[in-house]
Amino acid sequence: MISISDKHNCCGCEACVQRCPKQCISFNEDEEGFRYPVVDFKHCIDCGLCEKVCPVINQYEPQHPLQAYAAINPNEDVRAKSSSGGVFTAIAEKVIESGGVVFGARFDDFWGVEHIYVDCIEGLQFLRGSKYVQSRIGESFLQAESYLKTGRLVLFSGTSCQISGLKHFLRKTYDNLLTVEVVCHGVPSPKLWREYLSTISSADEINRISMKDKSKSWRGYSITIEANGITLSEPAIRNKYMLSFIQNLSLRPSCYRCPAKSCKSGSDILLGDYWGVEKLFPDMDDNRGTSFVCANTDKGVEFIRTLTLKSKLANYSASVPYNACLERSTLEPQSRNVFWQGYKQNGVKTLLALNPVKTNFFKRILRRINKSFK
Repeated sequence: MISISDKHNCCGCEACVQRCPKQCISFNEDEEGFRYPVVDFKHCIDCGLCEKVCPVINQYEPQHPLQAYAAINPNEDVRAKSSSGGVFTAIAEKVIESGGVVFGARFDDFWGVEHIYVDCIEGLQFLRGSKYVQSRIGESFLQAESYLKTGRLVLFSGTSCQISGLKHFLRKTYDNLLTVEVVCHGVPSPKLWREYLSTISSADEINRISMKDKSKSWRGYSITIEANGITLSEPAIRNKYMLSFIQNLSLRPSCYRCPAKSCKSGSDILLGDYWGVEKLFPDMDDNRGTSFVCANTDKGVEFIRTLTLKSKLANYSASVPYNACLERSTLEPQSRNVFWQGYKQNGVKTLLALNPVKTNFFKRILRRINKSFK
């Protein structure tokens, strides 16, 4: 049975909860706001299924993509509303046009983040764009399995560990499943996000949130919140909530030991921002967002070929130094414990007391990354 003694060893994918035949595993939120499994021992039959579907216990082997691309969706309206180059929407539209269903993360009614599915083009607007909060998977794996068994085409998008969790949960290969992994720096605390929002407005007064507003700049994106007719917009490097994310303070412990980096998730396609595109493909860079696309399987290669994109073949190895999250877990800062101890004592005030990062912070980090790959 699942027993979490070290919180670094649970990524919160909820595969164990959904696979338990006795439904005796629940997910409870800890003091940092992350959810972990709790077993009802009275009803547990010790079948071991919860351990068999755990992506931390059962890790796939690392691999390199079969092909990599720099890509942009030619629909500029879609691209403007997307986190990078708008490629996710192009993939999802193709699936829906083929009669399929698309799973992804959206903001719920209280601006938390949850996984849902849609089967119409209009529904994709809710799945588009970055959400820098860990999403609740809920029963999405079970729902996806149900659709797969009927023969319907299913696209499931999520973080590396979520895709790995789904693959282990299913325990078999489906030809009608297409998995899309998003490059992940780490997932911040939902509790911290809730309490940060409460300092701005009540949930029912918020009309719109863009956690990656690139209307002014893709590289220097902002977080924008509209509430009560007032628009609050701040560069990510100055926003208090995003500072905790950028400085690696608010991430789930498992993110520092990610079980699914280096294409270990088993995904067909990997999507992310193409940082470094200005150096590798300057003609593909207008600071409005370019996607880094990796086809990890033959299915992924064939699907990418069906899309209408502005794209160029890329060298994966040459791209990694600019996108270290592809292969390396985020470093756990020594100041993380100090941050959370302060949070336990003073609540959200600890978050609001964070200082903005200096503009050369990212340059120093990039230099360290480049050196580590030489």
